[in-house]
Amino acid sequence: MRDHPHEGAAAPDTHTGTDGGSPAAPMAGSHAEPPEVWHGSATNRVQWLLAAVGAACLALGIELAVDSNWTSGLAPLVMSVVGCVAAGLLVLFGTLAFVHVAVRVDKDCLEVRCGHIGVPRRRIPLDTVVDADVAPQVTPRHWGGWGYRWRPEQGTAVVVRRGEGLVLRLGDGRTFTITVDDAEGAVRAIRRRLPGRDGTPAGA
Repeated sequence: MRDHPHEGAAAPDTHTGTDGGSPAAPMAGSHAEPPEVWHGSATNRVQWLLAAVGAACLALGIELAVDSNWTSGLAPLVMSVVGCVAAGLLVLFGTLAFVHVAVRVDKDCLEVRCGHIGVPRRRIPLDTVVDADVAPQVTPRHWGGWGYRWRPEQGTAVVVRRGEGLVLRLGDGRTFTITVDDAEGAVRAIRRRLPGRDGTPAGA
C-alpha cells in the first residue's frame, strides 16, 4: 500500500528554501536587528606633540619650585612657578582630553567619551534624535579649533582630527557633530533605531 502523498514532504530540518521551496525556519535576515552595540573612534596622534609641550612646561615649573637659585625675590619665583604649572596643566588636559574620542551606540542612546579617561563625556538619548547623517569633511577651522566646541550658528561638536564625522540632528533643532571613523556605519546604526528610517545614509 502506498504512503500518503504528504508523508514524504520535507521535514523541518531538510535543506529547502534556497531554490524556491519553503524555508524550514525563518530567514535570519528577514527581521534582522542591527548590532546590539556599535563602537567607533577617532585619534589624532599629532596632539601628542602638544601634550609633550605641556609636560615640559609642567616639569619646568616643578624644577623651579624645587631647585631654584633665584636671588631677585620670592614673588617673581612664585609667579614663574605658578605660570609654568598652570600652562602645563592646561595644555596637557586640553590635548590629552581630545587626542582620542570614542563613540558608543546602543538601543537607547549615543555616548561620546573624550580622551583615554573618558572625560568630558556626553550621553544623548536616541529618542531625542531626529536624524543622523555623514559630514564628509570636518575641520578645526570650521569650529574654531580642536576639542569640545560650540558655535551659535552650527551647534556643538567634538573635533579631534580632520575628516569625516557624524552629525546628529536633535529634536530641539540643534546639531551635534563628532569626528569619528566609519561615520557611515554610525549613521546606519542610529537610523535603524529611529522610527521610519531604513538605516541608509543620504547619498549612499
